[in-house]
Amino acid sequence: MIGDIHQRVTRSTVASLAFFSHSAYVATFEPRDVSHALSDPNWVNAMHEELENFERNHDLVEPPPNCCPIGTKWVFKNKQGENGMVVRNKARLVAQGFYQKEGIDYEETFAPVAHLEAIRILLAFASSKGFKLQQRDVESAFLNGFIEEEVYVKQPPGFESARFPDRLYKLRKALYGLKQAPRAWYARLKIFLLKSGFVMGSVDKTLFLLSRGGDTLIFFLGLQIKQGPEGTFVHQAKYIRDILKKFEMGDSKPMTTSISTNTALDADEDGEAVDQKEFRGMIGSLLYLMATRLDIQFAVCLCARYQASPRTSHRQVVKRIFRYLKFTPELGLWYSSGSSLSLRGFSNADHAGCQIDRRSTSGTCQLLGTSLVFWSSCKQASVSLSTTEAEYIAAASCCSQLLWRKATLSDFGLKFGKIFLLVDSTSAISVAKNPVLHSRTKHIDLRFHFLRAHYEKGDIDLIHVVSANQLANIFTKPLEIDAFARLRGGVELLACSLHRLQVEGVDNALIKGEIESQWTGLIALLV
Repeated sequence: MIGDIHQRVTRSTVASLAFFSHSAYVATFEPRDVSHALSDPNWVNAMHEELENFERNHDLVEPPPNCCPIGTKWVFKNKQGENGMVVRNKARLVAQGFYQKEGIDYEETFAPVAHLEAIRILLAFASSKGFKLQQRDVESAFLNGFIEEEVYVKQPPGFESARFPDRLYKLRKALYGLKQAPRAWYARLKIFLLKSGFVMGSVDKTLFLLSRGGDTLIFFLGLQIKQGPEGTFVHQAKYIRDILKKFEMGDSKPMTTSISTNTALDADEDGEAVDQKEFRGMIGSLLYLMATRLDIQFAVCLCARYQASPRTSHRQVVKRIFRYLKFTPELGLWYSSGSSLSLRGFSNADHAGCQIDRRSTSGTCQLLGTSLVFWSSCKQASVSLSTTEAEYIAAASCCSQLLWRKATLSDFGLKFGKIFLLVDSTSAISVAKNPVLHSRTKHIDLRFHFLRAHYEKGDIDLIHVVSANQLANIFTKPLEIDAFARLRGGVELLACSLHRLQVEGVDNALIKGEIESQWTGLIALLV
């Protein structure tokens, strides 16, 4: 019997039919080169779509005398949905900008880029106000920016003119790959938005606001979000699966923490050297992931110090981070709707933690309401002679960050009085509050003493918090699994875990344990 007219249609067969139906309109492979792409009609269509945009904005002309044209190259990439299905074949014609010469082919190249913490501030603000955020993508964005320099590029490979093979394209607008392309696109977009009534942020120049009556329209460059009725959730689960596959860690054993407590990395000059290119690729992938994963910040920043000469011991620690990500791929940042907004900061330091130069590590984080908007883990610029000095320097750094955050939030119409900075060192707080103690700390760089000035002005109030509730601990040192899980579950990831349990029905004993952690007093302080 060939078939059965009463065959039951299941969810899996419907998904398979949808996949094969969709695959008829896109290619599932990425071409090796132009000739490979020209063998598939779907990629040919993608290339023609790009060529239409290119030829509409540039002129094919005779090359001027002594012209040094810039080469062009095709870049092929499949765009995938969250389920891994190819949704679009993207063919991009790019200029080989490494041939450009400064002063001839370009002048200024700088263009403002949105800070990740500024994006998180917007997400927390929008969620608290119940705003609906929508993402907008500009097709071939860089092709819309005008360039001032006279730039000539070679004809696209595989699409050279049969009548005029020696001619060049004179660019009237920017092209991907040109050094000045980001600046040209930003300049044109800025002019358009300002003419349309938008006001540029006084602190962050990638923030534009438009007010009409009681409504506010906010435009932020480079924003990608997911939003639901309960709030906004940002995560990179698909990216984690991709990098686990890329570095062949998909079958590795999961780990419950990102770094072991007995890890003490040093240069390990006698250790076996590893592939520097692969090591840097792993670090680069993890650095991008830190946009939403605060729990790997310390471990990644520690390993990143050894990119110049990586050893087997360094690579083993990086592998452990990947194994930890396999255990927690869906963690991210959660911004609850309707939450109250207040600005708070935490600072901590690990005295003389670096095994090479004995410099201390500063850890800081800032919260808007109960949502983390910024965190950092970095080695201090100088050697601290005491734990008090290390903690004081970390608090001064956090103070400057809080003041920047306060200025940024003023563009959103939020005004704050005294901001609380929570420190677990009573001696560091005393140095900031008591002028008598300054005679004993003359060796501390003067630039850090501005903390006391802002305390006296009333901008900052220093509050002592017990070490067990110091959120910044997770950014300064390796922690035992219980302490690590408890801090990771603090405030923002606690809300995320609650959401996952209540909405998605996740059954994870570790996450449930985090929710049961005793954060009542700390959350009351933050709110």
